[in-house]
Amino acid sequence: MKLIEERRAHGGAQRVYSHWSDACQCTMTFAVFLPPQALDGQPCPTLTFLSGLTCSHANVMEKGEYRASAAHHGIIIICPDTSPRGDDVPDEDVYYSGKGASYYLNATQPPYATHYNMERYITDELPNLISEHFATSDSKDSIFGHSMGGHGALTLALKHPALYRSVSAFAPICNPMNSPWGTHAFSEYLGADRNSWRSSDTVALIEDGHRVEDILVDQGLGDEFLENQLKPDALQAACASAGIPLTLRQHEGYDHSYYFISSFMKDHIDWHAERLTR
Repeated sequence: MKLIEERRAHGGAQRVYSHWSDACQCTMTFAVFLPPQALDGQPCPTLTFLSGLTCSHANVMEKGEYRASAAHHGIIIICPDTSPRGDDVPDEDVYYSGKGASYYLNATQPPYATHYNMERYITDELPNLISEHFATSDSKDSIFGHSMGGHGALTLALKHPALYRSVSAFAPICNPMNSPWGTHAFSEYLGADRNSWRSSDTVALIEDGHRVEDILVDQGLGDEFLENQLKPDALQAACASAGIPLTLRQHEGYDHSYYFISSFMKDHIDWHAERLTR
């Protein structure tokens, strides 16, 4: 790994690294906040934040306001990039597919299949890299995210329940195979067969029998993408039918931005901390 940046904050260290990714066949970048406990050599649990469309590792690092809570609880926060990058990586002209819009899945269709293997990167390659270089607590990992990253957190937790102690999301894309953003991206990455999309859709995964212990979701009611793209009602119905405890908190006046995310970031880290220390 190559250290790109380091800054001290709340007794810990905010760092940015780059490294070659075998999963994505390109150089990937991620941010990691090491709380003071980790700097002292104490093994700490990890909490991975997946960002949304058009973002990189930097958006939540600069605007998410997670460091004070992470330092208090002694949690390592990992902020991966949202997609593979580089001149050889295929892209699109639209913002909701291509670079910055991986949907955290493993693409099966050309020209994306070579590089867009973000599920493997997030669930296998990056955790192994983190545990190799930092003092982490064995089997104590959780995941959360925003928008497309909320979709990613929910789907990966449902598909890999042994990897994560808990999962939460801010304004997730809950049912992408029935939203304009998702249908375009899934067509490009996974092909025309809609049955192949179900393993990358939270509502479909729950309908098909995948389970997690419980879910926390915060959603702004002033979110401009609420009705057309996010569909929290579909998630609520799927969880109710499957018996998955869902805490869906809806907030008047809040939009889709990091002003919204930062307002409830502490709540999410507190929620994960409780589950990571059981």
